[in-house]
Amino acid sequence: MITSLQLHLSKIFLKIFLRNRQAILFSLFFPLIFIGAFSFSGSEPQPFLIGVEDKSNSPFSTKFIENLEKEDLFTLINGDFENLKLSLEEGAIDGFIVIPENFEEIENLDALKFYVDASQARQASIIKQAIDRSLVSIERNIRNMSPLFTVELEDVKSRNQRYIDFLLPGLLAFMIMNLSIAGSGFNIVEYRRRGILKRLFVTPIRPRDFMIGIVLARMAIVLVQLSVVLSIALFLLDINIVGSYISFYSAVILGTLIFLCIGFALGSLAKTQEGIRPVVGLVTFPQVILSGVFFPISSMPEIVQPIVYSLPLSSVVSSLREIANDGASLFSFSTSTIGLVIWVMIAFFISIRFFVWKEVAR
Repeated sequence: MITSLQLHLSKIFLKIFLRNRQAILFSLFFPLIFIGAFSFSGSEPQPFLIGVEDKSNSPFSTKFIENLEKEDLFTLINGDFENLKLSLEEGAIDGFIVIPENFEEIENLDALKFYVDASQARQASIIKQAIDRSLVSIERNIRNMSPLFTVELEDVKSRNQRYIDFLLPGLLAFMIMNLSIAGSGFNIVEYRRRGILKRLFVTPIRPRDFMIGIVLARMAIVLVQLSVVLSIALFLLDINIVGSYISFYSAVILGTLIFLCIGFALGSLAKTQEGIRPVVGLVTFPQVILSGVFFPISSMPEIVQPIVYSLPLSSVVSSLREIANDGASLFSFSTSTIGLVIWVMIAFFISIRFFVWKEVAR
């Protein structure tokens, strides 16, 4: 049962946070910058600008060029070798093809020369694959052959998901972790430095009241800021949350509890603000890289996947992503839900074990 003292303390902590406008702006706009930057990654790629020198000028080479022009991946320009080479060196084009003079009979073809900048190796590979497809298409047309079969891509979940749809739950989980640990861990160190905890120790306020007051205040801050970011993503980026908002926000609350408790423990271990930064970085940075915020955990080597799935941020990311993208329910007791519950208990135990009023935990 939440007491009036705990509510009063939470109001005080809210006022302290609202006075720090820099923290408000940073915690709110940092995720928005991420979302805005990554939202462009799902857009259609710009076609490659490819030069062509046709030394053959035969019907066969003309047909080959026509097939290349049909590729959405290319925009073709004609020119001679020297001018195309100069354009490539200046970065005006992505590569150029030289069609040899004997490129006119299927029985007597020479190799095509494709000139690229060696620093753009990945890009050159993509262009070469498209050219190979065009050559296969030309050969089929000349030989009057039709493909034995075609491949059609069909999503088993009948959805049209962009990368930003995949990314958003991960960024929200990343936001939850940062806001929560900053709200508990860094504040504990600052309150200890200013002697606030020492003065509170001699009052009737118990550690439980103090911690619940911070939890309520930071929970309100996280929910408001996350709702602002989520609303902007929904209305401006046309992102759709497939699952229930009740399940989604329940996962947010559990994730916030996990990282608030972890923050309490880290704040009790560190002596100064300078000391807590590397400690927090050691805990959070590997999770941001490994926990599936930017790419699926399933794409990682199988040997490390069990370790990665056991991280607290992985549980939060997986739960939010399953609810948002797959329509799962938090109350269906999936692996991600069980992971959240386990981490709530572990984090609560850690915070109780290490939290101290006056001195740094030893």
